Amino acid sequence: MLLPTEPKSWRRVALLVGTVGTALGLVGSPSLAEDADGQTHAVAMHGSPLHGPDFEHFDYVNPDAPTGGAIRFGLRGSFDSVNPLIVRGSPVWWVRGWVWESLATRGRDEAFTLYGLLADTIIMPEDRTYVTFGINPDARFSDGEPVTADDVIFSMELLREYGRPSQRRAYEQITDVERLDDLTVTFHLGDGSNRELPVLMGLLPVLPEHAMTADAFNQTSLEPPIGSGPYALTRVDAGRLAVFERREDYWGADLPVNAGQYNVDEWSVEYFRDETALFEAFSTGRLHFFAESDPVAWLNNYDFPAAVSGDIVQTALVDERPKAPSGYAFNTRREIFSDSRVRQALNLMFDFEWINQTIFAGQYERTAGFFHGSELSAVGRQASDEEIAILGDHIDAVLPEVLDGTWQPNTSDGSGRDRANIRAALQLLQEAGWRLDGRRLVNADGQQFGFELLTSSPSAERVALAYAQTLQLAGINMSVRVIDSAQFEERRRIFDYDMIPYVWYQSLSPGNEQYNRFGPATADQEGSWNTAGVREPGVTAAIDAIVGAVDRDDLVHAARALDRLLISGSYIIPHYHAPAQWIAHAREVNFPETNSVWGYQFFTPNTIWIED
Repeated sequence: MLLPTEPKSWRRVALLVGTVGTALGLVGSPSLAEDADGQTHAVAMHGSPLHGPDFEHFDYVNPDAPTGGAIRFGLRGSFDSVNPLIVRGSPVWWVRGWVWESLATRGRDEAFTLYGLLADTIIMPEDRTYVTFGINPDARFSDGEPVTADDVIFSMELLREYGRPSQRRAYEQITDVERLDDLTVTFHLGDGSNRELPVLMGLLPVLPEHAMTADAFNQTSLEPPIGSGPYALTRVDAGRLAVFERREDYWGADLPVNAGQYNVDEWSVEYFRDETALFEAFSTGRLHFFAESDPVAWLNNYDFPAAVSGDIVQTALVDERPKAPSGYAFNTRREIFSDSRVRQALNLMFDFEWINQTIFAGQYERTAGFFHGSELSAVGRQASDEEIAILGDHIDAVLPEVLDGTWQPNTSDGSGRDRANIRAALQLLQEAGWRLDGRRLVNADGQQFGFELLTSSPSAERVALAYAQTLQLAGINMSVRVIDSAQFEERRRIFDYDMIPYVWYQSLSPGNEQYNRFGPATADQEGSWNTAGVREPGVTAAIDAIVGAVDRDDLVHAARALDRLLISGSYIIPHYHAPAQWIAHAREVNFPETNSVWGYQFFTPNTIWIED
């Protein structure tokens, strides 16, 4: 076990000739001298950063936003830890970003570009075999201690040992680390084939070595942590309330990347056991805003006094990201769902048209594939030569209709009992070894086809019961069980379920996170987001092509190859998406006029301000 007091003998310390600091005069390091002109304020995954070194603020903020005030918002669920960087526990997610900062921060009006935050300079060669970060000499933790290269290296080692699977996978690829001086560190990244890795290193959260041990980090805790970020966690009521207060002594308040952000003095995050209680708290003025997910409620439920008087405002925001693939995820680790024909059959019996009209007043659109609504989607497009080359020997794992671009999610007559779809589903089930015995679908041993759908949302129960009603027509018994969010998360973490509703949020620049979501190597890794247990080896090849993409065209071809494999595997029963992000908020809560590509992100509402 690595402790902060143990010698870090594997670190190779470079002898410098000349000054290394904010200016990064790296002439004394032979490996960097020829690339010194590569010093930059920002790094783009593909292409060039949108904003130059002299930019004053991002376009999606109000740089003149006033500071002050307090906002209280609610979540359904609970928490038992304030550490979001480990697998254990149900954390308060805002600690990451508001308290623990990264070396760099994302520009939300681009696909994937990082701008210096704790690091004010970055050096990365064309071949991406290393990346060097120069830490801003003004950077300080909330206890006044400076942020140093030792903190950066300590954090990387800690997360490589104890972090979430995606972090461990990324940091295990680091081949060497050079501590060039107190404020400068270089990560060596092998042959550079993982072209996203230097960008991921910019997202490394930096933790205080002087105030943390490995043992303490790896345990769930409610102790407010020390960080360098704009807020301090000042109050924790276990499972119920977390309060963040803006730091007046925040070192980075005047940085261009922070202009117009972190405007609110106090954020209170209150947790509720169910959505009814949460909405009641909002409608009676206890909470300042509410992210609505039910289109019928959006149309009909905002007739309470505060909404009628105009004290509550409804705002619809549009983003440009791929629509998040959501739906019922099959646990293919279970024998009953191991055959793709079974999964295809259950897809055919999900009657979106009926559910959309009956439950959602026709307000939703069907989500097709894993990058819906973006250039990364394979739906409606014939596979390119580049995609076919990426698929290689795995091309047989792609259905012909997915390969030629004619595939679309199944449609129905909207009756909830579409006979043609049910007949087609029964044919697939028969091929997979199931048969009808009266009103029961049974296997060769006479056991009925049955499984449990697990959810933590009472409102999601309506859709699940509607689906179960259709399945009964084919002799399938699907039970629906609603449990609390903490129990749901624990069972998701250890893959203890037959089927669960799930969402994978996608960006315009997918990368290493796809391994954690769909990579075969994470199928049995507890805590991973590979909810469906995807084991198709072609998926690894497609993700390898994504992370190795040199330019945007390469990325698009690779993402479409991945999309085709995941669609063909029928790993989820795809659901639907709203045409906009629905936000109801108090009148005094203000949003910038220009929306970011990412839209409103519930986990990072940094650009909001209070003004009557």
